[in-house]
Amino acid sequence: MSDSTRTSALASRHRALGSGLEDWNGMGTAWGYDTDPNSEHDAVREAAGLFDMSPLKKVFVRGPDAERLIDHVITRDMTVVYPGKSAYGAILTERGTVCDDAIIANNGDDEWFYCHGSGESMLRLQESAQGLNVDIELDDDLHNISLQGPEALPLLGRHTPMDLASLRYFHHQQTELFGFPCRISRTGYSGERGYEVLAGSSVICDIWDNILHHGKANGVMPASFTALDKVRIEAGLLFYGYDMTDEHSPWEVGLGFTVNRNKGDFRGKDEVFGLKGQERFLLAGISIEHNDALAGGEKLLHNGEEVGVVNSPAWSHRLKKSLALVHLKPELVSDGTRLTVESEDVSFNATVENIPFFDPGKSRTHA
Repeated sequence: MSDSTRTSALASRHRALGSGLEDWNGMGTAWGYDTDPNSEHDAVREAAGLFDMSPLKKVFVRGPDAERLIDHVITRDMTVVYPGKSAYGAILTERGTVCDDAIIANNGDDEWFYCHGSGESMLRLQESAQGLNVDIELDDDLHNISLQGPEALPLLGRHTPMDLASLRYFHHQQTELFGFPCRISRTGYSGERGYEVLAGSSVICDIWDNILHHGKANGVMPASFTALDKVRIEAGLLFYGYDMTDEHSPWEVGLGFTVNRNKGDFRGKDEVFGLKGQERFLLAGISIEHNDALAGGEKLLHNGEEVGVVNSPAWSHRLKKSLALVHLKPELVSDGTRLTVESEDVSFNATVENIPFFDPGKSRTHA
């Protein structure tokens, strides 16, 4: 176990399940359990998997100028995000490159909830807050667990007074679950319809235990970050630090859809539009003629020329494929392009595939 500076209230639950609580984002994280990650993967697709996403950093932005700050720090037009709604987008440097991604929710009454991973969001928030009447608070007492899969709605819906079935994608509501106060958000990182439950440390263990108790008979089980990596790669979802860094523009990593040309000023606005059309590579997916996951970092070759790199690899036993999210020269990003994957130790043939690999119509998340 590494020296983490942040602790999940669920740490004892993870240890009991066999996790060594490896560090991610400053918190001990369940990268693996004693259970087979393929079984956890199956649970997400066929029942539901319960993830502890508390290592994500939760920040509250409050005050008369909160919306102004939020709108400046992200590429989305946040002035149209009404109370009860949230939006996903890129956080940019002054050079127009991606230094983080975040989901930001409007809680109403000049309060916004900002959830991000391991990038530079806090620094960018503090920079944009200069001269504004706003308060920025990192809240490590607030925990975030995520129930993802087809059993998520019927299970949670039976134990909350809200009409969970009517909660739309990227919307959230303050409520109770199993009698405990929480906020439920219809978001996730799995390619499935699912829900994130945000609650304080004093009740999060009770909610976790109740979900597993009431869901066990229907196949609901705890799921590790190893399983999370499998499902998010199948769904073509990015992980900051692997699929994107501050050396990449949003156009290169598939985040151009989050950049709003018509909104007001935001950090890196002129610079990011100056980078459009200058893409050195594009985000792509490949399947590899291999019966295991790649290690990551392998070179991609086309007719002997180096044309890209492997960022996020995974073995999908459900698709019976070795998959990877990669960066690839723009002219080669078309379904069916043949490539070679090489490192010092391996050489495999590969084929470019459209992403997401799983549920390309996104019918499951948007059901």
